[in-house]
Amino acid sequence: MNVTDALKARISVRAFLDKPVAEELIRNILEAAKYAPSGGNLQPWKVHVVMGGARDRLVATVKKAIADNPLADESELKIYPEKLWEPYRTRRYDLGEAMYALLGIPREDKPARLARFAQNLEFFGAPVGLFFSLDRGFDKPQWAHLGMLMQSIALVAVEKGLASCMQEAWQMRAKTVAAFLGLPDSQQLYCGMALGYADEAAPVNRLRSERAPLDDFVTFIRE
Repeated sequence: MNVTDALKARISVRAFLDKPVAEELIRNILEAAKYAPSGGNLQPWKVHVVMGGARDRLVATVKKAIADNPLADESELKIYPEKLWEPYRTRRYDLGEAMYALLGIPREDKPARLARFAQNLEFFGAPVGLFFSLDRGFDKPQWAHLGMLMQSIALVAVEKGLASCMQEAWQMRAKTVAAFLGLPDSQQLYCGMALGYADEAAPVNRLRSERAPLDDFVTFIRE
């Protein structure tokens, strides 16, 4: 598989098989992805991998935190701006509506939509979760470099026959997750990533988000 094929094959998978992933395979993916670029070769990222019993304990810990205080918001980062503008608002709306249509959940069924969203915090059934963090002293360039690492992990996963889903939803319980992982106060949690084998029979995994034409975001300056 070449890079172009991997880029086009990678999607955010939201239903995984109950099939374990060998630690050696995870290590192979991370060994390849660590060659992602970073300014000055800082390699600013930290990655925590939860699997097996640790993965299950984390899910249970977060569920308990939600049950104890369902309205708590532990986010330190904004996933989206408070008032999203066009064309970004429509892109997000259209993606959500397409996903819930595949799931057969109408817009007026708020409880079902909330229950579906809650599956984020179970890694959509994936057996492996990755969490990404940075030292709080870093700034926007290092955040960009972390994104390059995450993209690299996702692409290598495709090459190895695995699927992933980058999950900013974990921000809502960032403090609970950080405490579970033992992150020091100096580390800022960004997000999680579900990793496993895609459930190809799940309707939600037929979702393919549209991409804007080049002329919408590319400017060629020739003279």
